Amino acid sequence: MGSLNIQNLSVAFGDRDLLHDIGFTLSSSSRAALAGANGSGKSTLMKAIAGLITPDSLSRDMTKGMRIAYLPQSDIVLGELSVREEASKGFERFRPLLGEKKSIEEQLGSMVDDVTSRPLLVRLHDIEDILQTQGYHQRDALVTRILQGLGFSLEDFDRPCAEFSGGWQMRVSLARLLVSTPDIMLLDEPTNYLDIEAAMWLRNYLKSFPGGVMIVSHDQYFLDETVTEVYELFNGNLTRYSGNYTAYLTQREMELQTLEKAWKQQQAEISRTEQFIEKFRYKATKSKQVQSRIKQLEKIEPIEIPGHLRKLSFSFPPAPHSGNDVVIIEHLEKHYGSQQIFSDLSFVVRKGERLGVTGRNGMGKSTLLRLLAGRDADYGGMIRLGSGVSTGYFAQDTADMLDPANTVLQEVESTASLSDIPRLRNLLGSFLFSNDDIDKKVTVLSGGERSRLALLKILLHPANLLILDEPTNHLDINAKEMLLDALKAYDGTIVFVSHDRHFIEKTATRILYLSHETPEFFEGDYSYFAWKLEQKEAIPAPSMSIGTVQSSYGEKPKDGALHWKDENRRRNRIKILKTKAEDILLEIASCEKKIARLNSEMSQEDTYTVPEKLTALFSDRQKEERRHAALTEEWLETTAAMEELEHES
Repeated sequence: MGSLNIQNLSVAFGDRDLLHDIGFTLSSSSRAALAGANGSGKSTLMKAIAGLITPDSLSRDMTKGMRIAYLPQSDIVLGELSVREEASKGFERFRPLLGEKKSIEEQLGSMVDDVTSRPLLVRLHDIEDILQTQGYHQRDALVTRILQGLGFSLEDFDRPCAEFSGGWQMRVSLARLLVSTPDIMLLDEPTNYLDIEAAMWLRNYLKSFPGGVMIVSHDQYFLDETVTEVYELFNGNLTRYSGNYTAYLTQREMELQTLEKAWKQQQAEISRTEQFIEKFRYKATKSKQVQSRIKQLEKIEPIEIPGHLRKLSFSFPPAPHSGNDVVIIEHLEKHYGSQQIFSDLSFVVRKGERLGVTGRNGMGKSTLLRLLAGRDADYGGMIRLGSGVSTGYFAQDTADMLDPANTVLQEVESTASLSDIPRLRNLLGSFLFSNDDIDKKVTVLSGGERSRLALLKILLHPANLLILDEPTNHLDINAKEMLLDALKAYDGTIVFVSHDRHFIEKTATRILYLSHETPEFFEGDYSYFAWKLEQKEAIPAPSMSIGTVQSSYGEKPKDGALHWKDENRRRNRIKILKTKAEDILLEIASCEKKIARLNSEMSQEDTYTVPEKLTALFSDRQKEERRHAALTEEWLETTAAMEELEHES
């Protein structure tokens, strides 16, 4: 088992020690989370581990040949390579071996002397053994499985990466990293651009991944399911906790209670000392004692409570009264050009309900919220708000409506009621704006900071219907918990989109799941919905091309629809293709067994004493490998044809 040992890691920016003399060990079986407040240096630590930045000091020792791969949380731009080609770059580590193999094969082709060819045959066998055991010959199947798990359809595989949005390009980059199967993966917010199904797939993939993992994530459920230890970064120092993320929070809560008690005692001691100094400062008979107390104060090491563990609080303005039926949707139709998003969709949202809208990317979740908020009037059917309903709408582009000339504080003052003015600084702190940040101009804020500011403005505005599109995207776990507590106490109605399972689980009273099939409502317990979804995802259903957003939600029969006999032929053809695909998979499995048997025979010592036998075995294996590649290609073509027929339904 390989290991990576980090010692004396330090990084400073100006006079601030971001990382101070850090030391820890990761192995190829580690399952670790990296926790800490925004700006504490988590990404910097990962980049230093991966060797992407040069720290001020670092002693790094790792097992020879160990491979470490790092996925940043953003800012990856891909070019004109296809999705399949970019993901397949994860196999580039085999390039030197493949070059050596080709050279040996060329040399063997011109040799007649068995004695001189034997060392080359031995090396060739070693190379083939590496390629076989590390899955190179099954690379197409691995790329397909990973890309489909992350939400790509077979039709997307040959599209240029540049055609996809930044979020989908991040998925391609994640796929490339997973394909490379490193010994240790460093993943910085890997679920940020994943929908709930892709996050579920990645969670299950990481559970069975044979290497080590270190993850930064604001998704508490994801961490609970994937890690067994947590490293907390605070004030440049790193502390290790055993257990998953919830166990870490429990341990930290106990420590925090002890820390808060000690802090209160220290504050009381400081107060008493200051009072003594103030009372007797000008009394000559007490001058020695006053000087002694002053020295005591100077020696006190102030107890500091980690900012990311302080309990934050926020409360909504009282929700105005509304009628019982808050949103009424009847026979909703929505298209983008020829692409159908919704068809004959009808439902009612009632007072006090928390409706969570989820589903794969491209299924219309954000579109639905825009329609409810009145930001898009191009639709068919009816959307009606109930009596007395006033809305507060947050989406990722809401930040574009901030006034760039305002400071952070001025921007929230423009929305807040008079009663909220005294607590605005504390509220901004709860939304991760420090005292130094509140006087910054909006124009210099990062995208994440602008989104947090826009969210706070929406939440300060009195409304009885909150329409929230991914409200937790730029919040750390502590700020997210604050929002959860506030939403729990909120007396209005909420419709929201989120891919954060923990947030959905704690907030939703009903789930609307959007997919290529008819929309489904799930009442109450999110765990039941998640279980049903996992059953559905266990056998990957054919998915449409990203950007080809269609729906058959409650579709009515159309003129010119397939005659039942044509439909019967289509279904029979699908059955035939399905049977063919299963047969091909059996042949592929048989082929892999033959290759494994040939490898076993070639590894026997007595084989090397008979070069003719070794040459024959080598030739047989090459034939099986070519057969394996042809079968894999045939399987991909068959499943693509089956998918195309299924889309015709």
